[in-house]
Amino acid sequence: MSKNKKPEWVPENANEQYTTNVMDGVQGGHDGLGQTVSTVRHNRVIKRRQTLSIDDYYNGVIENNLPVVAQAITLIESNAKKHFDISQELVQRLLPHSGNSIRIGISGVPGAGKSTLIEAFGLMLCEQGHKVAVLAVDPSSSITGGSILGDKTRMEKLSRHQNAFIRPSPSAGMLGGVARKSRETMLLCEAAGYDVILVETVGVGQNEVTVRSMVDFFLLVLITGAGDELQGMKKGVMEICDCIAVNKADGDNIIRAKSAMTEFNNLLHYLRPATEGWASRAITCSALYQDGIEELWHLIETFRQTTEASGVYATRRQQQTLEWVFGMVIEQLKSRFYSHDGVKRAIPQLKTDLISGEITATKAVTQLMAIFDEVKL
Repeated sequence: MSKNKKPEWVPENANEQYTTNVMDGVQGGHDGLGQTVSTVRHNRVIKRRQTLSIDDYYNGVIENNLPVVAQAITLIESNAKKHFDISQELVQRLLPHSGNSIRIGISGVPGAGKSTLIEAFGLMLCEQGHKVAVLAVDPSSSITGGSILGDKTRMEKLSRHQNAFIRPSPSAGMLGGVARKSRETMLLCEAAGYDVILVETVGVGQNEVTVRSMVDFFLLVLITGAGDELQGMKKGVMEICDCIAVNKADGDNIIRAKSAMTEFNNLLHYLRPATEGWASRAITCSALYQDGIEELWHLIETFRQTTEASGVYATRRQQQTLEWVFGMVIEQLKSRFYSHDGVKRAIPQLKTDLISGEITATKAVTQLMAIFDEVKL
């Protein structure tokens, strides 16, 4: 039933043209509510993520349940002490299912097209029936500690493929941009059934030896026309690479790319091979037009066959495991040192004494180590 009412602002002797026609509301409620709508505000119920057991993680990884795989990697990357024991138990249980992939490290100068090359390379392998995991390590800000983690947006097609898994991780300031737990993440991906592991790293230079110590094949992506800025890093990083891919060899750049390939091959000829029994070489490719991508994979397969036959492949894996162990020992010692209560109390005063020149750096180190070892000087 409608009701005619006049607004408060109309003149006193106004006629019906100022009338407001008010209609009754819907009887019974159109969305299932009763005629009397409660004005009580309900608190929003936030559904927390279910806490997974070690068996849940294990089964999820083995079955390649992607949400569980992602959660398991997050667990491994966590620095929280409460996550350490369960993550190590998970890695231990998954260890027998790992080691069946080819691990490929990829690095290069900024703008060389690493992400484009990885996407083209990964899509080709996925279409051939391979399962590809990309561990893209993004640089962390030295000021805020944050990372953009934008590799999934740069590899849009690959990220949607059912045979691909892309996991961007922050470098957290680690050497060469390699995240602290990348090795364990590789083992987890292998247990999930991925037979090709691609590790994209940040930057180039002598620090990329860290990448070399965790992969089977190391690929350096370069471009032509980079000029003298490459001179400082050429020899150091070339000594550890198994192949140089001169990318963007298309259009008017093909002749320059082939010229650069010849130059790099000449340089590699005078360097000690990064892998015993394998002659490092340079090739050209165009990730944009997928030229040279199949040749790159054929080269990697030849590398694996050659090194497996000679025993170098297995020997390198064993040596990497030993380096991994002692690297973690150093990491644990560093963590324990800086979390030591006595050391934390002594550092502020030592900083003051060092700045004022009252103590030498060597003496400060001696005092800190004595505090850590709980030795009285």
